Amino acid sequence: MIGEKKKRIGLIFGGYSNEHEVSISSAKTVFQAFNSEINKKRFKVKAFYIDKYGDWLDNDLSEKILNDEIKSQNIKKQEIVNQQKINFLDGIEFQNIDVWFPLLHGLNGEDGSIHGLLQYTKKPIVGCGILGSAIGMDKIMMKTIFSNLKIPQVNYLAFQNEDLNDREVKKKVINEILKKLNFPFFVKPSNSGSSLGISKVINESEILHSLEKAQKIDSRILVEEGLEVREIECGIIGNSELLTSEIGEVKYESDWYDYDSKYYSNNKIIIPAEIDSKITKEIKKIAIQSCKALNIFGFARVDFFLEKYSNKILLNEINTIPGFTTNSMFPMLWKASGLNIEQLVAKLVDITLDL
Repeated sequence: MIGEKKKRIGLIFGGYSNEHEVSISSAKTVFQAFNSEINKKRFKVKAFYIDKYGDWLDNDLSEKILNDEIKSQNIKKQEIVNQQKINFLDGIEFQNIDVWFPLLHGLNGEDGSIHGLLQYTKKPIVGCGILGSAIGMDKIMMKTIFSNLKIPQVNYLAFQNEDLNDREVKKKVINEILKKLNFPFFVKPSNSGSSLGISKVINESEILHSLEKAQKIDSRILVEEGLEVREIECGIIGNSELLTSEIGEVKYESDWYDYDSKYYSNNKIIIPAEIDSKITKEIKKIAIQSCKALNIFGFARVDFFLEKYSNKILLNEINTIPGFTTNSMFPMLWKASGLNIEQLVAKLVDITLDL
């Protein structure tokens, strides 16, 4: 390693997404990890912050956000005076990047959009590509594939582009839910993360409001039957060969694992999860199977339900850009598996470069 040129990491964060603030928190953790004493010998980070309006900021301003020197909320929308301007990346110095590390949670990032853009730079990207990202982000497509593979899931219904302002359509949707699913159930936007736009429904009077709430985020809606379950999670890293982390469990005090529970509550994290070794082995097997089915590689977090009364394993979803915040499960899982955050970010770059 002595004398070898440092790899320049292009860290992209923020974004035009309802998970903007979570992305900033994740990026701060990763930025600090790359700037640890051991990693500074191998890597140099160049930061790219995308504000809530979709404008890219230069490295100096981006680093100030990561170092808490300025607040992202204080950055005003940039007025585009020159109407002839075509390239939205004008003024952004990104030519010297060796490896991209996108940490854009949610829409316009985790859905594969940023991967498509970055492919034009012909530089490797940490994480999976366009296809795996897009399918992993879209709950309806993901569950459709898992259903065809006979991977166990909770009962669900999908509604696509329904006009809830039409009385007959609204009645049809509600009747189908009541006929096919038992209370309680969860209503979710097909494309969203961090539990944003999700509602737990316990009676008929709450159905319409929950559908309208989800539809504000995505016109495609998923409705899932709620069961008495334990929240089980597994980390994945690798390319052709996928490696699994220790299995973890989240125990939360709230009624369900919503946004506040994920980021603002003192949840109890148990790693390794207190489950039978056979169940652990099966969860890891399904985690690898499901990632390969969606062409997901690089890194991801696979979320499961473990039904309390039966110990039945149910696949919930795959997150292709899981959180890296101080409260996030993904880095905790790998720390328990022998990789601290500094080692983990370096390992993800090495995986990307096939080192």
